[in-house]
Amino acid sequence: MMSFFKSASLAGSILISTILMMSACNNKSSVKEQTAGIRLENLDTEAIAGDDFYQFATGGWQNLNPLTGEYARFGSFDKLGEQNREQLKGLIEEIAANPAKPGTIEQKIADLFNVAMDSVLLNSAGVAPIQEDLQEIALIQDKKALVAILPEMMKAGIRPYFNLFVDADPMNSNAYLVQTYQGGFGLRQRDYYLENDEATRNIRGKYTEFVAQMFENAGYTKADATRMRDDVMRIETRLATAAYDKVKLRDPRANYNKMTVAEVQKLIPEINWAEFFAGFGLPGLEELSVSQKEAMIEVGKIIATEPLDAQKAYLTWNVINSSASYLDDKTNQLSFDFYGRVLSGKEEQPPRWKRAVSTVDNSLGEAVGQMYVKKYFPPAAKERMVNLVKNLQDALGERIKGLAWMSDSTKLNALEKLATFHVKIGYPDKWRDYSALEINRESYWANIKRARAFETGFMISKIGKPVDKDEWMMTPQTVNAYYNPTTNEICFPAGILQYPFFDMDADDAFNYGAIGVVIGHEMTHGFDDQGRQFDKDGNLNDWWSPADAGKFNERAQVLVDYFDNIEVAPGVMANGKFTLGENIADHGGLLVSYHAFEKLMAKNQLPEKDGFTPAQRFFLAYANVWAANIRPEEVLQRTKTDEHSLGKWRVNGALPHIAAWYDAFNIQPADAMYLAPENRAQIW
Repeated sequence: MMSFFKSASLAGSILISTILMMSACNNKSSVKEQTAGIRLENLDTEAIAGDDFYQFATGGWQNLNPLTGEYARFGSFDKLGEQNREQLKGLIEEIAANPAKPGTIEQKIADLFNVAMDSVLLNSAGVAPIQEDLQEIALIQDKKALVAILPEMMKAGIRPYFNLFVDADPMNSNAYLVQTYQGGFGLRQRDYYLENDEATRNIRGKYTEFVAQMFENAGYTKADATRMRDDVMRIETRLATAAYDKVKLRDPRANYNKMTVAEVQKLIPEINWAEFFAGFGLPGLEELSVSQKEAMIEVGKIIATEPLDAQKAYLTWNVINSSASYLDDKTNQLSFDFYGRVLSGKEEQPPRWKRAVSTVDNSLGEAVGQMYVKKYFPPAAKERMVNLVKNLQDALGERIKGLAWMSDSTKLNALEKLATFHVKIGYPDKWRDYSALEINRESYWANIKRARAFETGFMISKIGKPVDKDEWMMTPQTVNAYYNPTTNEICFPAGILQYPFFDMDADDAFNYGAIGVVIGHEMTHGFDDQGRQFDKDGNLNDWWSPADAGKFNERAQVLVDYFDNIEVAPGVMANGKFTLGENIADHGGLLVSYHAFEKLMAKNQLPEKDGFTPAQRFFLAYANVWAANIRPEEVLQRTKTDEHSLGKWRVNGALPHIAAWYDAFNIQPADAMYLAPENRAQIW
């Protein structure tokens, strides 16, 4: 799944939420009444547009929105996320304040929120809620028992060694397939274990200290904590060393290894796979994809060669680390001090109510979403968004037809894929049923385990059924958007359809520069370096002629080389291969939306407003989507872990390849951002 934006935490992803206006070209009087949409206070007019357009377009916003202690990066997405969180808070607090019938969704929301807010209960319990989990691990006597406990841990969202998930089979998109995925390392990204620059060594050292602190906090002696820490670091480093790097992880063919369970048993004999899958709720499973084969082979070797006590320490660490956010304040703070302060540079945790709202949102997402759209997303908005998507779809089709470098046969396949896009807007037509999920006021951690097990059960229940192409991968209140290649769908949740992505009172120049580019971005994901490998039915199937594929790769390499040469911090360069898919999508989104905007302008020319032409407002609106302040620590972390370029470079790195931007702002060869036409990317 390719998203428009990666948020600071998975708990709070966020993108588009209110009403997209149909083109106003049919009503000239309404056009005159519409605003420019551009908020002049967001600009820094002392900056030179051709030297640093990001500063020119967003410098004022940065001054008006300084970083607070709880943020490592605060941008337009986060600001809208705060607004949505406040709205959710109002909905949840109203429910939590009133008695509810047991078993109802209102009771579940109320109890989960209230137990998350109950600091007295949490602090009096301390680490006691996880002692039963730790005792189960302590009682393990042999490696057979070690392997036997893994399915239960994984169902509760604790994932040592590797991950397991169910999704559409990339080679047969109508069928679900069990798939493994590398993991099991607490630093979350392999490079933290392997690279030796000063910043990475410092983080690795702090992580080592953190692991020992958490063991002691859980009740282990200092000597035991030190020994267990060393075991954890050794095992996690082995897992990271065998893991695919972030560029190889983006290659769908390299990450597809479908085989029978019997074949997996021969490949990784250290695990009894029939018993493992039976314990996971998949008895009789016949086949799966071992996505990163070498990483899974190493898991088997670790189980075979690492001492039993070392692996018990590793499992214990996984329980402690997975539960930290749902225990007492001391444990929670220790976890924040590393993951928040050290990794991201944050200074303080969000207030308890925000964390509680996020937990309810994550655990009961569609139930909360159903209330959210009822109050904040009018039904008419969905139809209006449909019309804008159609305009962008037509524009992309015209651009494909006009490509001089692509053969007619490949164009035909591309147009067929574009025509079969499954468009999702606002909210799902069918809502999730949470009646089987038990939530009570007794234990926060127990509720979290049950909620995770509920999601796991929902996931594994898909096996043997046809793929549900109406299922949503994001909740309606999410401020984000995505493209999913196996269902060939683009999705725009209600949460992102608000300023600065959409302004109902603004004209088309603003809205096409903001939400229009978001739509074009997601559409282009169907034709980026990953998405282009999937056909119209969502199968990993090469529909390109060899010559056209070669030409595409040559053109994409222009963006790889360009972004490879961007210095994001002193001595730290961007990674053009890692961010290629998102950079292609930004590039295509800008071109496709501007193409659609030009078509509207040909019918009804918009006037200059607030001193800016329509074309200028288009690009200013785009830039303000990425307005943000960010800490140096977060720059380094995102460069390692985020497949999206940093916000500044989604502006200053993308626009030099867009000819219309040069025309709009009269960019000349003497300007710092000028790029000669022959050096600009030309793909979609």
